Amino acid sequence: MKKLKKKPAKKKAAKKSVPSKAKISTGPIDMFLKELEQEANTTRKMLKIVPDDKYDWKPHEKSMTLQRLATHIAELPSWVSMAIKTDELNFQSNSYVPKLVKNNLELLSLLEKSLKEAKTSLKSAEEKTLPHSWTMRNGDTILSKSTKAEVIRMAYCQIVHHRAQLGVYLRLLNIAIPGSYGPSADDQRF
Repeated sequence: MKKLKKKPAKKKAAKKSVPSKAKISTGPIDMFLKELEQEANTTRKMLKIVPDDKYDWKPHEKSMTLQRLATHIAELPSWVSMAIKTDELNFQSNSYVPKLVKNNLELLSLLEKSLKEAKTSLKSAEEKTLPHSWTMRNGDTILSKSTKAEVIRMAYCQIVHHRAQLGVYLRLLNIAIPGSYGPSADDQRF
């Protein structure tokens, strides 16, 4: 009598599951929102340690003051909203007047206002508008022409660029620097 071989049991395919709290990015607006929040966390850490009593300090005669640099960083997220809501910035008809902040409380408040404006604009934006043209000009002189999406990316790059400058200012003032994308020389936690 022949013995029947048992067939091996079929393995069930493992289901790939996504944790219920995870949000899957579905497009560029979701990616912009996620990146904005990530950069906001690092920016808050940096702006929080700007010393109120050093606002007039600058490392070189051609440099911005610490106050001006920190304020610029806090305002930069508002460029996201500008890119979404407008088609151009004309310096000839829109003279820029920087905000005046007197202390860290006002500085962080300005950052939160700019971030809220950026998030609100992104959440209400339609992806089909991101490839639309956006122009920076001074009267008839075109300084740059980009898509709205490129202007948003440029705003994020400007935040990172100026935040790095702020790190140098703070280092020269002997203030411990928090980590950004990893540990810093002063803060080894990650």
